Amino acid sequence: MPDEAGRTQPQRSERTEWIVLDLLLDAEAQRPWSIEEVVREIGKPVDVADALSALQAAGLIHRTADGFVFAARAAIRYSQIAE
Repeated sequence: MPDEAGRTQPQRSERTEWIVLDLLLDAEAQRPWSIEEVVREIGKPVDVADALSALQAAGLIHRTADGFVFAARAAIRYSQIAE
């Protein structure tokens, strides 16, 4: 079922994944982010949780036991060569 912008659930999920990954790849702010910080930036806790799980499963981010996330080296390198 489309949302108010006409996007389906998979499109919304993928969009959130891109937003989260972009945040973690920002060269100016590249550091471990607390999950709470990511939620504050994005604003949708459930969508962020789903995006973080999907990105971790794909090997694009790492999650620490104490609640921090950061981009994997492969994601960082991709970002560098894609520019």
